[in-house]
Amino acid sequence: MKFDILTLFPEMIDAVMQTSIIGRAQQAGLVSIQATNIRDFTLDKHNRVDDTPYGGGKGMVMQADPLFRCHQHVTGGKHVHTVLMSAQGKPFCQEKARELLAHEHLVIVCGHYEGIDQRFIDECVDEELSMGDFVVTGGEIPAMAVTDAICRMVPGVLPEEECFTEESHWAGLLEYPQYSRPDEWHGRRVPDVLLSGHHENVAKWRKKESYKRTMLRRPDMWAQFDEKQLKTKSEKKVLAEAKAEAEAILAAEVKKAEESGTEATVE
Repeated sequence: MKFDILTLFPEMIDAVMQTSIIGRAQQAGLVSIQATNIRDFTLDKHNRVDDTPYGGGKGMVMQADPLFRCHQHVTGGKHVHTVLMSAQGKPFCQEKARELLAHEHLVIVCGHYEGIDQRFIDECVDEELSMGDFVVTGGEIPAMAVTDAICRMVPGVLPEEECFTEESHWAGLLEYPQYSRPDEWHGRRVPDVLLSGHHENVAKWRKKESYKRTMLRRPDMWAQFDEKQLKTKSEKKVLAEAKAEAEAILAAEVKKAEESGTEATVE
């Protein structure tokens, strides 16, 4: 899979994307990530790619023409699905990452300053994506986050598919707690079921903890979970246990908050 990232700071992209798992995936030829400097495509003798906004106001706006020339260079004038990282975009999520995985070639545009000339967006951008309800200094970090989220699902990048299919957000749930050696640390023990060697019980415990975490930490996500997909008595029993334990935790937090005069929180 090929990624072309249009940026004012290609060195930022290269420094991160050429290391660790994604770096090894590039070396193995599984993915290709190319950062292209937008300034290389300006006709301004001072290499400017921005100007003041029409209508007045603070800040500068990235001009359409350098962006368009850069876009044409990486696409060869053909249509390639193009994403603009923007605070006005739809929130990026795991489902969107899976959707974008279907494209063999993606162009990701990193915004800067007060924004990008709308005419370039209308001409070349297929969708705008945001990392959440906050603003950062440029689109590079969001672009790398999107690229990483997609790349790790490319076959061969991770050793096994289960590395990401059992993680948070894949099935609309948060991931269960993880533990490693030693068995006891600072007086805190690993749950006995994880030391039992009983794989079926381990799987049930992990699913129950996944349900609980989602209920307690992301009620918005839990509201989208379809309980009808659980067909067996065993699956329904695990869910019932998770609900009972989650309700007990919430009740304990509410009682604690009432006694201390603070607002209940769930960790």
